[in-house]
Amino acid sequence: MKKAVDYGVQQKLANELDLEIHVCHFPPGTSTWNKIEHKMFSYISQNWRGVPLISQETVVQLIGNTKTTKGLKIQAQIDYREYRKGKKVDEKDFAGIAITKNQFRGEWNYVISPVVVFEVEY
Repeated sequence: MKKAVDYGVQQKLANELDLEIHVCHFPPGTSTWNKIEHKMFSYISQNWRGVPLISQETVVQLIGNTKTTKGLKIQAQIDYREYRKGKKVDEKDFAGIAITKNQFRGEWNYVISPVVVFEVEY
């Protein structure tokens, strides 16, 4: 999975946008919730108030109608796109990703740089 994500970041972000992408993963065993998600979850739970979650639309509508006492509002929508499953990235393609590991925990924190491909005309 990680190989496919890094390969996608290389192809679809770094190369197409000509940007360095800084990737930072949470260490194993830690929560992946960011502070906003963590703070908003209690408001989302209060907003549900026992409403049966019978469909994706119901869940998204309840989340989207959530607002904090200070006025922070959540926006939510369903992503109906289909994604291919089980896509594999071979070692040759993965080796072509321009990854520079950070000095601190390089296995979790690294930069993916754009790769310029020159086409030679004969």
